[in-house]
Amino acid sequence: MSFESVNDILGVLEKQAKWQEQPFQRLLQIWPEVVGVAVGAHTRPLSIQRDVLRVATSSAAWAQNLTFKRQTLIVKLNEKLPTSLVDIRFSTAGWQSSPEEKKSQPTVLPSEHPSYVGDLSTSKSVLIPNTMNPKAAFGHWSKVIQERSHSLPLCPQCQSPTPPGELQRWDVCSFCAAKQL
Repeated sequence: MSFESVNDILGVLEKQAKWQEQPFQRLLQIWPEVVGVAVGAHTRPLSIQRDVLRVATSSAAWAQNLTFKRQTLIVKLNEKLPTSLVDIRFSTAGWQSSPEEKKSQPTVLPSEHPSYVGDLSTSKSVLIPNTMNPKAAFGHWSKVIQERSHSLPLCPQCQSPTPPGELQRWDVCSFCAAKQL
């Protein structure tokens, strides 16, 4: 039975951990170091598929500029990654759809919108029988809209029925507000 030093055992464990580390996770760690701060601010690695790295860029100009430098980037990245890359593809696709941006956008419920009139899904008068012809269906729809709008306040400018939220927000209906812009 042989005894190995603790340093030898830790060295073996460290090598195994690097071998088992996911290449993309490692790439995310070294990306800013390899490309620099300026390029790192305008790029985001998206995935590695079949040894090809996909990178999102903030503009087409960045994508084109980095495409010309991709061979030097591949050499630098392959020195630091456990598996080697064959190519890098730069594109603006995927730049806007980051998980952080999706989380930061506030969710607005339909009931919070200024044009909200009320819960219309429960109204039985909106349902149109399948047997109606188009002219009768339009007549039915216009009747429902008229009934719904009778309880709405009128726009002070054009006198059309307006949801209360629009009047609170703009003092006029959305059409008159758009005309003022």
